[in-house]
Amino acid sequence: MTTAASSSYTAENIQVLEGLEAVRRRPGMYIGTTDKAGLHHLIKELVDNAVDEAMAGYCDRIEVIFHASGWCTVVDNGRGIPVDIQKQTGKSAVETVLTVLHAGGKFGGGGYKVSGGLHGVGASVVNALSEQMWVEVVPDPAAQGADKRGKVYRQEFAKGQPCTELTPQKLKEERPSGSTISFKPDPAIFESVEFDFKIEAERLRLYAFLTKRVWFRLFDERDGKEVNYYFEGGIKSFVRHVNHGRDALNFEPVYAEREVDGNSIEFAIQYNDGFNETVYTFANSINTIDGGSHMTGFRTALTRVLNDYARKNKILKDQDPNLTGDDVREGLVAVISVKLPEPQFEGQTKTRLGNAEVAGQVQTVVGEALSQYLEENPNDGRRIIEKCLVASRAREAARKARDLVQRKSALESGTLPGKLADCSSRDPEESEIFIVEGDSAGGSAKQGRDRKYQAILPLFGKILNVEKARPDKMLGHEAIRLVISALGTGIRETFDVSKLRYHKVIIMTDADVDGAHIRTLLLTFFFRNMPELIDGGYLYIAQPPLYRMQQGKDVRYFYNDAQLDEFKKGNKRANLNVQRFKGLGEMNAEQLWETTMKPDNRVLLQVGVHDAADADSLFYELMGDEVSHRRRFIQSNAANVKNLDI
Repeated sequence: MTTAASSSYTAENIQVLEGLEAVRRRPGMYIGTTDKAGLHHLIKELVDNAVDEAMAGYCDRIEVIFHASGWCTVVDNGRGIPVDIQKQTGKSAVETVLTVLHAGGKFGGGGYKVSGGLHGVGASVVNALSEQMWVEVVPDPAAQGADKRGKVYRQEFAKGQPCTELTPQKLKEERPSGSTISFKPDPAIFESVEFDFKIEAERLRLYAFLTKRVWFRLFDERDGKEVNYYFEGGIKSFVRHVNHGRDALNFEPVYAEREVDGNSIEFAIQYNDGFNETVYTFANSINTIDGGSHMTGFRTALTRVLNDYARKNKILKDQDPNLTGDDVREGLVAVISVKLPEPQFEGQTKTRLGNAEVAGQVQTVVGEALSQYLEENPNDGRRIIEKCLVASRAREAARKARDLVQRKSALESGTLPGKLADCSSRDPEESEIFIVEGDSAGGSAKQGRDRKYQAILPLFGKILNVEKARPDKMLGHEAIRLVISALGTGIRETFDVSKLRYHKVIIMTDADVDGAHIRTLLLTFFFRNMPELIDGGYLYIAQPPLYRMQQGKDVRYFYNDAQLDEFKKGNKRANLNVQRFKGLGEMNAEQLWETTMKPDNRVLLQVGVHDAADADSLFYELMGDEVSHRRRFIQSNAANVKNLDI
C-alpha cells in the first residue's frame, strides 16, 4: 500500500556507475572478498594474463616481486600489451585494457587461441582497486611492428584513472619484450595490504605444473625470500609431487598429451598403495574443483579400460562382477588438464566445465594411452588390478557397515549411544554442533550451551586414524560412526550437503598436546571423508582459553602465553591470581559458555584448504604408516616450534 507520505521513486533515483567506479564501490563482485584472498586475487589476474601469453607460445618467464614499499610487480617476457590506438575507444590498447571492463584479446579478436581470463576484467579491476599503478611495455617488433623496436612505453594511474599519457621512450639498455605492471593496493579497499609469500608461492607452483617449460619466479624484497619453479614434465611432475613419499604401483606415471578437434587434452595418472583418491581437473589452467565433462570422460575411460584389461588377462573371472568406478580409483593420483578455445564454465566461479564434446575427447585419449601403457607394462597392470580387487572386497564390507550407520542416523533415531544432546532447532543454518573430547567436558558443555541451537556430541576413547584404515574398518569404529550419524550427510561418494543438520561443526578439544592430537585425527577424518564440509566453510575449531586471571572482582581469560605476558607487562598491580586450565573439564559450565561457546565472546577458527595437494601430502606424512615420514617432518619443522606444552 502507498501513502501520500511515501518517498518518490523516479528515474532520478537510478544511479549509473561509470567506468571503474562500480568496481571500487562493489569490489566483492569482481574479486570475491576484500580480505587476504581478495588481495592476492589482484596478482592472480595479472599472472593469468601472462600465462595466456605463455599458453600461446610467446612467453617463457613470469616473475612476481613484493616490494618493501607495499607495491607488487608482475613481469612477463611476452609480446607486450599492444600500444597502438584501439579504434572503439580512441585510446591506446594499453589504456583501454587497464581502464575499460571487458576489454582484452580474449573475445574472438584473434589475440589468444586459449585463455583462462575469459571475462576481460582482470587488469582493469586491479587498476581500479590500486592506490597507484604503472605499466611499462617493451613491444615485440615482430608482433607490433618494426617502428616499436628499441622503445619502452610507460603510463601511470591512480585508483583506476590515468595520470599520464602512454609515452614512448628510447630504451637505455637492451631489454626483452614484454609487459611490466606494478601496483600498490588501496588500503581503503582491503582489510590488509600485506602480501603473503606462502599463498603466492603455492599458486605459482601450480601454474608451473600446468604450463610446462615456463619459468616462474617469486621474490620478496621485504626479507629476501625467493622461489623459482620450472617443470619440464608439467602435470607429470605434478603427479610425482603429490605422490612424493608414497609407494607407487606404477613407477612411471601414465601420461599423454594430444590435440583433438582444436582442443588440447593432457593427463597423468599414478597409483599408490594408499586408500584415497586424489584427482585434480583443470580447464585453461583454471582449477575446476567441481569437475565437469573432462572428469566424466576420464572416469568412464579408466573404469572401462581396467575392466577390459582384467577380463582379457583372466584376472577377473567370468563369474566375477565388474570393478566399479570406486574400486578403480582407490590409491589413484591423477591430473587432467584441457585447453579449449571456447570453454563453457558453469557459474561465475568457473568451478565446473560444461563443454559436452570434451567428455568423449578425454575418454578417447585416456582410453588409448592407458590401454597401451598396460599392454607394455604387464607387471604394473597386474599390481593395479590386484589393488582394485582388494578395494572391491573392502568396499563391499564398508557398504554394509555404512548402511548400518545410516539406518541408525540421528534423523531417524531419538537417542544415540554417546549421549548426543541435540538442539531444539531444526534449521541447519542456525544450528551448530560441538564435537567435544571427554565426558567431563561434555557434561560442562551440555549444561552451559544454548539448547535452542547448540548440540553437544561427546566422544570417548581414542579416535581412529583413518589415514591408516580402510573404509570398512573406519565404519566399524564407534566414535566415527557417531560423528557420521549426528551430521546426517553420509560420507565420500554418498555425501549430501543438503542433509547436513548443523551449518557449524565445531571441534572442541583441550588446549594441550593430547587435545591437538585428537583434533588432528578428526581433521584427518573430515579431510578424507567429508571434504565438502571444509570446502563449504562448515568446519570450525573452538579456541578455549589457557589461563584465567582474577584480580579482585576483575576476571579475564587469555588464549595463549603471549596474551598473558602482554597483560602482565602493562599491569604491575599485586594480587594477580592466575589459573592455568589443563583441559576443558577444569572449566565449569558458566566458564566454558562465556569463553568458548558464547557467540559474542568466543574465538572460532574456520578450517580451510589453500593448497589441496600440500594438504594431501601433509596428512599422509603426519598420519600415514611411514614413521620415517613423521620423523622427517618433525626434524624439518622443530625449529619453528616456539612453545611446546608437555
